[in-house]
Amino acid sequence: MRGSSAGSGARLGCCRGSRLAGSGRAASSSASMAAILLANIYLHYVLDLWARQWRQRHARGDVIIVRYADDSVVDFRTKVQAQQFLVQLQERLARFGLSLNASKTRLIEFGRFAARNRRKRGLGKPETFDFLGFTHCCSTNRRGGFQVLRLTVKKRMCATLLAIRDELKRRRHEPIRVQGQWLTRVVSGYLNYHAVPGNLIRLGGFRSAVCRLWRQALKRRSQRNRLQWSRFGRLADIYIPKPRIAHPYPEERFASRT
Repeated sequence: MRGSSAGSGARLGCCRGSRLAGSGRAASSSASMAAILLANIYLHYVLDLWARQWRQRHARGDVIIVRYADDSVVDFRTKVQAQQFLVQLQERLARFGLSLNASKTRLIEFGRFAARNRRKRGLGKPETFDFLGFTHCCSTNRRGGFQVLRLTVKKRMCATLLAIRDELKRRRHEPIRVQGQWLTRVVSGYLNYHAVPGNLIRLGGFRSAVCRLWRQALKRRSQRNRLQWSRFGRLADIYIPKPRIAHPYPEERFASRT
């Protein structure tokens, strides 16, 4: 479980368990969905119900728990409570033959006062943590107030670009319209998930990288092909959508306008 919005937080990573294997894309997809379902059912009893009892018996102040499958973030007011929870959670998981992934389990200071407190101690910027495809950072808005900045995880974005490059190589000799329609679906799906406030600059870089990959693939269709940027720019505007915020803040999403 990762991070905290007010004081210190524990970032507890994935539990080690068995992995379902399958052959082909359909089998891999089914195995992945089955693993997520089994993790949710099992951890509901191992973690969720136990964490609720722990919060009622031992917590002082707010304790916020967010879990998706076997990945979780827990937020505490104080570092002492975070350390206490981490030790008791490890004991709880051991009873069921589970353990925390040490490489993904961290106790970090994160939140509204993290930057100020670290400056007083002569330390650098607050640490960041990755959760559900986003890197979460301590930041400020235009008014100087605290906000959590969510950025697409760089490693995952690079992996997506490599997958797009390989698929463009395979589709190199397909009609441009077919390639463009495929890129429209891929980029739109990517933006629909990652287009949150504060992340548009990184998504703009993602779109530019996709444009470069597509232009390179089109240029390799023929040794005489000289695709100018002016002509390619028109193709990109038609088929590759530009990033726009798809998930505004709740106060904007649910604000009534008359």
